[in-house]
Amino acid sequence: MKIRKAIIPAAGLGTRVLPASKAMPKEMLPIVDKPAIQYIVEEATKAGITDILVITNRGKGIIEDHFDYSVELESVLEKRGKTDVLENVKAPAKLANIYYIRQKETKGLGDAVLRAKKFVGDEPFAVLYGDDVIIGETPAISELCEAYEKYNKSVVGIKEVSDEAIVKYSSLKVEKLDENTYGVSDMIEKPSLEEKFSNFSVLGRCVLDSEIFDILERTPLGAGGELQLTDAMKEIAVKKGMIGVDFSGKRYDMGNKFGILQANIEVGLKHPEVADELKQYIKELADKI
Repeated sequence: MKIRKAIIPAAGLGTRVLPASKAMPKEMLPIVDKPAIQYIVEEATKAGITDILVITNRGKGIIEDHFDYSVELESVLEKRGKTDVLENVKAPAKLANIYYIRQKETKGLGDAVLRAKKFVGDEPFAVLYGDDVIIGETPAISELCEAYEKYNKSVVGIKEVSDEAIVKYSSLKVEKLDENTYGVSDMIEKPSLEEKFSNFSVLGRCVLDSEIFDILERTPLGAGGELQLTDAMKEIAVKKGMIGVDFSGKRYDMGNKFGILQANIEVGLKHPEVADELKQYIKELADKI
């Protein structure tokens, strides 16, 4: 079945990137000249997704403004003949049908996903985490959607991470199916090193059947006293099995200061307007370090 709907949980407080996120949502922090969340929405639309629900909370109205038209600004740009800039300003409003709902209390990723029950209905749907920008030739969520259509099972985007990271993320019990695809039969959120199944973790992307909502409604609070999406996905993995796709793109953690720096440098090195100047600057800087 074709995946038409996606949700982007973007209700986190951004505590790891304070004070930058005090007045600006971390999802709006720029990567060169576009906010992080625009990269995520663009990824979804390139995969053929047409309807997107963004889960926000208080103080994040700026996200809605970004994906709307700005009549006054567009009028000024048009009068000044800045057609290229004008098209870039209009582009976010044309990407998809974008809807918004608030998660009034920060109760975890599972709770945020549960807010989307009425929006999703009985369809399978994609989840693109608001912290994670993934950039590559093929949209990461496309790779997951293709796996869902092939195996008719819920799919998670996965990567191998270090022992230091695995205790902060999740750990999956996996069996290799082909070059970048794995069967997933169990998972655990924020394990100790003694509890981990492997160093494969869910990172940033999922395609889930709508049954996840009924599971979330009866899942007890987990790590951190929050409703963990991993705990609900674990039930599907154990009972039915899931698919893990080691996606080909590069992931940038936009909830992490170093991840933000990485994204800006690496995207900047490929950006047609600044690449040459940035390369020269980095070379000059490297000689001084």
